Amino acid sequence: MNMLNILLMTQEGEGGGFAAFLPLILIIVVFYFFFIRPQMKKQKDARKYRESLKKGDKIITIGGVHGKITEVQEKTFTIEVAPEIRLRVEKSAVAMDGPQEQQLSENR
Repeated sequence: MNMLNILLMTQEGEGGGFAAFLPLILIIVVFYFFFIRPQMKKQKDARKYRESLKKGDKIITIGGVHGKITEVQEKTFTIEVAPEIRLRVEKSAVAMDGPQEQQLSENR
């Protein structure tokens, strides 16, 4: 027997409960592998990137402010955006793709 016949037979009898939930289970599994898991991986990579930043690195905040890290604290960075102008920003406000974009623009 093929799988379709087995599923149809279980729906006719008392054991049809599991077969009725099978499409829902498949949708949840697909949703996990295509949406939740990649998002968790992206967040993990962003956290690793922010933890690896050190004094002297150039960054871009999610608000679009460009600066150079002058001081690293536990939850914040102090960045210099112009000579003698410093801002304190949360580590979570640093865009993950900042240095790559800056390197591209400097090489042009």
